[in-house]
Amino acid sequence: MTTRLKRLPVALWWTAGGVAAVLLALALMRPKPAADGLSPANKQAATASSAQIASQSESSTAAVAALGRLEPAGDVRTLAAPSGSGAMSPRIDQLLVKEGDWVKRGQVLASFDNRPGLLAQKQLLQVRRNSLASQVRILETQIARFRGLSRSAINPASDLDAREIQLSDLRGRLNETQAELDKLNTDLTLSQLRSPIDGAVLRILSRAGERPGNSGILQVGANQRMEAVAEVYESDIARIRIGQPVLLQSESGGFTGTIAARVLRISPQVRQRSVLSTDPSADADARVVDVRLSLDPAQASRLNRLAGLKVIARFQP
Repeated sequence: MTTRLKRLPVALWWTAGGVAAVLLALALMRPKPAADGLSPANKQAATASSAQIASQSESSTAAVAALGRLEPAGDVRTLAAPSGSGAMSPRIDQLLVKEGDWVKRGQVLASFDNRPGLLAQKQLLQVRRNSLASQVRILETQIARFRGLSRSAINPASDLDAREIQLSDLRGRLNETQAELDKLNTDLTLSQLRSPIDGAVLRILSRAGERPGNSGILQVGANQRMEAVAEVYESDIARIRIGQPVLLQSESGGFTGTIAARVLRISPQVRQRSVLSTDPSADADARVVDVRLSLDPAQASRLNRLAGLKVIARFQP
């Protein structure tokens, strides 16, 4: 047997050795099963899924911060001047308030340059009305006397008829004068700007001597109670809920400390931001959702004169 093996060709030995080497290499390259029973590919997928879940959990619990502003909880009215002749507004003659003044409903805030002329015209019409009224009374007395004389045939009936025609004409002129006076009183009312609400003057838009434009004359706000409006990025709005607690800070030091607040309403509209950050790298064209916040009444009283103040709202998870 040994002799026969020795007689085998050398090439056959080399071939057998090569086959054995290939089988050994394949055995060494075969992946070993992981200790936890997962293949490397499945283990990598499980690790990525766990990281994603952890990231989502961390994102859902992270606080949301947004820029905002203080606004009166009541109405904010922009008051305009009445239209004059040719649809042109009269000029402001006197401005009787300044920014920050408290005003009452019906209080005169400004008067216009057409008021002196209207007052003079009113005086003229009043004199005319009083004169016509006096003539009407005198003629009515004369007609009553002439009726008695006509019955006794002392005065002809034609005299009575003439006086009655004259009385009818005077009464018509008196009614026209009264109608002109009524219209003039309406114009006089419009020659003064009065506050439609109780509140404070938030902003003066036009000054004495100017003819108000489309922007109006001034803004009045019922700021006896303040609220805040936060502009939340559209990517964060899903983490905001009604009643969520919020802490407010002044970005510029308008007030010290923090003010507690809660989410009151969430706007259904996405729009471009209006409160700009002091950070020059911030996106001015960002899309935001307005979130209205009710302030803690015990703390909000010190903010009544800070309408428009920029704040930072930090929504608590």
